Amino acid sequence: MKPLPLALLLGGLLAAGLSARASDPSPPVSLEGVIDFHSHSSPDVTKRSVDSFAVVRNAKAAGMRAVVLKNHYVSTAALAEVAMDQVGGIEVYGGIVLNRSNGGINPEAVRRMVEVEGHRGKVVWLPTFDAENQVKFDHTGRPFVPVVKDGRPVPALAEIFQLVAANDLIFATGHSSPAESLILLDAARKAGVKRLLVTHVLSASTRATIEQMKLMAGLGATLEVVWLAHLGNNPLPVSVCVQAIQAVGAEHFLMSSDLGQPGNPVHTQGLRDFITALKAGGISDREIGLITRQNPARLLGLDP
Repeated sequence: MKPLPLALLLGGLLAAGLSARASDPSPPVSLEGVIDFHSHSSPDVTKRSVDSFAVVRNAKAAGMRAVVLKNHYVSTAALAEVAMDQVGGIEVYGGIVLNRSNGGINPEAVRRMVEVEGHRGKVVWLPTFDAENQVKFDHTGRPFVPVVKDGRPVPALAEIFQLVAANDLIFATGHSSPAESLILLDAARKAGVKRLLVTHVLSASTRATIEQMKLMAGLGATLEVVWLAHLGNNPLPVSVCVQAIQAVGAEHFLMSSDLGQPGNPVHTQGLRDFITALKAGGISDREIGLITRQNPARLLGLDP
């Protein structure tokens, strides 16, 4: 038998190598212990790509530690309790957004959320789509819920701060502007609130500068970055997120998906894509651990 020509032999070896790699893909990014602080799902007023139980089941299957279910218009405290009971093996939390459907800056709505069986309601978000900042950003002229007037929190927020502090809840800024958020965070802290979260600090209507983010972090707030901001027709470059984390410090950030929209990836895939993109941009494994595991766990009162 004649020996094979060298070129043919090398070509065969190369093809075999390519075939082996094609049949042996790299393992997916691990979500073991990861917490998604911002997940949307059905049933909802808005069309969603996946139901709430599926979100929790997917997260559990991926080894995630916890999920926070968010709805702009109704409290998710009861939903979180039912989902956690039915799926099991994973922490599920909810909260309330102080949009007009919940009475705006309505202490009674917060009080009742706290009392829901199971006590899974952990987050009080200020108005989102009904925020004055968001309505003006969208140029819609719709009625809105003000949170700051004449440079100070509106008076109704005093009781909200008291309820959040007394029940050790998380106070989140919603779609407030960065300038409003700084005023609100300072007031909440002075009122005894210990758990502070700036909602998607780099999204279009709420985007803060590096200096504003440093001031927020100085007030003890955790800054949320979300994968949704990097998707769509006008995506935020991931480099902007990387720069913010490196400039302010990963110890001040958590990352969420903010997913659940038709046409977007499911939450678990979005989190994997986000981690991959941040690591490619220069965020270290240690920093990824902080923003996906330790920091959100600490904010929820879990052992980090």
